[in-house]
Amino acid sequence: MNDAPVADPATQSAPAVKRTPLIAGNWKMNFDHLQAIAFVQKLAWSLKDAQHNYGEVEVAVFPPFTDLRSVQTLLAADKLAVALGAQDVSPHAAGAYTGDISAAMLSKLDVRYIIVGHSERRGGHGESDETVGLKARAAVTAGMVPVICVGETAEDLEAHGAAAIPVQQLQAALSQLPAEAEFVVAYEPVWAIGSGDPATPAQAEEVGKALRDVLRAERGDAVADATRILYGGSVASQNVASYLKQPNLDGALVGGASLKVDEFSRIAQFTKHVTV
Repeated sequence: MNDAPVADPATQSAPAVKRTPLIAGNWKMNFDHLQAIAFVQKLAWSLKDAQHNYGEVEVAVFPPFTDLRSVQTLLAADKLAVALGAQDVSPHAAGAYTGDISAAMLSKLDVRYIIVGHSERRGGHGESDETVGLKARAAVTAGMVPVICVGETAEDLEAHGAAAIPVQQLQAALSQLPAEAEFVVAYEPVWAIGSGDPATPAQAEEVGKALRDVLRAERGDAVADATRILYGGSVASQNVASYLKQPNLDGALVGGASLKVDEFSRIAQFTKHVTV
């Protein structure tokens, strides 16, 4: 007979879910296809020299549309573990939408991730929360993972406080996605992007926790625990580790620093300079 005491399940904490950090380089409107090939080759060599473990930290690049085929061919030919992402997608499946790129087209290029709702699209192109949600749904329907960007302007922050606008944007996107959808959330405070004045780790974590609370309330514990939340906005090798030590931040969406091979490689190697 086993007389060992039986633990009360109500007092047992669930084991922590390990989320593989994602370091995503958004090139924006930079590099032609030849420059893109050269960059990815150098990045792969740099990460190989550093003995990078892609299973420990995932690395993805998001070239302009015109570079995708060239980068895809390089990644496949050299069997590189870098993931391929696109910077945008049409909410429409096909048809008379001049200049749009459909999710099906991107899927044929082995695209894994698609950025939707970046502040430069919301602000510069007038994309609404509804449009962002439809783009996220288009990505999921075609078998890809949307990176749903959320973030507030300085005016939003002053008027509504931290997290209010990002939470609203995430809820709007979730309303368009099926229950089984896989997605990534990227918190990018608009006031920090390219400013050299990033949010503090504590500020980013406050919003990250609020976003995860939304996921938990609307999608349940399993989705909330598995979904990666990235921080973006003046990310650099000197500060990335301080963000990724936070319990609710699982990677970075990197802009300007992703255009420099050595710097982006160092960002991807953040685990080597994390201090407790």
